[in-house]
Amino acid sequence: MVMAPSKEVAVAGSNAMDSVDPDQTLKASKALLAHIKKAAKESSGESSKKNLLDDEDDEDLSDMPIWLTLTTKRHITDKARLQPGKIPLPHSLNGDGQPTTICAIVADPQRAYKNVIGSEEFPAALAKRITRVIDFSKLKAKYGQYEAQRKLFSEHDIFLADERIINRLPKVLGKTFYKTSLKRPIPVALEAKRRKVDGKRPKRDKTNEDDLNVGTAADIAKEVEKALSSALVSLSPSTNTAVRVGYAAWTAQQIAENVEVVTKALVEKWVPQKWRNVKSVHIKGPTTAALPIWLTDELWLDDMDVIADEAGSAQALEKANVGKKRKSLEGARPETDSPAAKKAKKAAPKTEGDDEVLDQQIAKRKASLRKQKAAAKKAIE
Repeated sequence: MVMAPSKEVAVAGSNAMDSVDPDQTLKASKALLAHIKKAAKESSGESSKKNLLDDEDDEDLSDMPIWLTLTTKRHITDKARLQPGKIPLPHSLNGDGQPTTICAIVADPQRAYKNVIGSEEFPAALAKRITRVIDFSKLKAKYGQYEAQRKLFSEHDIFLADERIINRLPKVLGKTFYKTSLKRPIPVALEAKRRKVDGKRPKRDKTNEDDLNVGTAADIAKEVEKALSSALVSLSPSTNTAVRVGYAAWTAQQIAENVEVVTKALVEKWVPQKWRNVKSVHIKGPTTAALPIWLTDELWLDDMDVIADEAGSAQALEKANVGKKRKSLEGARPETDSPAAKKAKKAAPKTEGDDEVLDQQIAKRKASLRKQKAAAKKAIE
C-alpha cells in the first residue's frame, strides 16, 4: 500500500503558514484504517485453533492507537522532558466511551480534594471515573517500593497530578512510571484561583488551617476535563516525535481532524524555526507502515548542516581515512622526514627482513591517502 506524498513543501524564509493538506490527511486515514481492519480480519481467519492466552475480544479495535509521527531536521530539544505538554483535541482520547479509571495525585492534604470531588457541585460522571485520590506525602510513604509502584500502575488507566508537585514525582515513582510515556502523570492546575487586589494576587495565610489552597469544584472539573481531552506530547532529544491521535475503531474523519490540530499545535508551539525545521509528517498503527501526509524537499535547514569549512572537511576526511594500525605506527615512530629521524634510522640495527616489507606497505598506504586527500580537496573547491 503506497500513497503519494503531499506536494506542499516548506519554503525556507517564507512567512506563509504551511500546513497539512486536509484531503491528503483524510486519504491516509482511510487507507490506514482499511489496512488495519483487513489485517485483523486476515489474522483472525488464519488462526484455526483458539489460543487460550488470547483475549476474547482480539478483533475489537477500540484500544488500538493511531499515532502521528513528526520528523524534524534538527532536534526539538536538547534533553528529555518528563512533564508532558497538552494539545486540546476536537475528539477526546479519553471520552465517556473509553472505560478509563483515574488516579489523582494532589498536594497535601488529600481530604480537602476528596471533599471537593465528592461534593454535589462536581460532575457526577467525572467523579465516578476518579477512583483514587492520594496526596504527595502518602504517595511517598506507601509507594516507595517497586512492587507497590507496579501495583498502583496497573490499577489505574490515567494519572493526574497537581502542577505544584509534578516535578517531584519522578524521584518517587521512578522508572515504573517514567520509562515509557504510556501512563506518565498529566499536570493539572488544582490550586485556588485568587482574585487580584490592587493588581496583585494575595498570598495564602499558611498559619490559618482553614485557608487551603484548593480550587473550586467547577475549576477542578474544568482542569480535569481539559487534561482528559488533550493529546500528550512527550519531548526527547531526537528528530522523531510521536503523539497518539486516535484509535483504530474511529472514523477516518475523526482521525484526520485530530491530526490537523495536533500537527499545527506541535509545530507552532514546540518545533524551533517552525515548518522550516519539519521534514515529514506520517500516521501509523502499532505494527503498520507509516503513511505520509506531508513531506518536504529540503532535507536540511542550511548548508552548514551538510558541508563544513574546507579546513574542517580536510581534517575530518584525513581522520576518517586513518586506521588504528597506522595511528599506532605513527605514534611509535618519529617523522621520517626530520634529520633526527634519518640519523636514528641509520644508527638503528637492522632486524628481520620483514621490516622492509612493512616500510614499503606503509609508504604505499601514505601515497594512497595523499591522493585521496588531494581528490577530496579538489572536489570541495
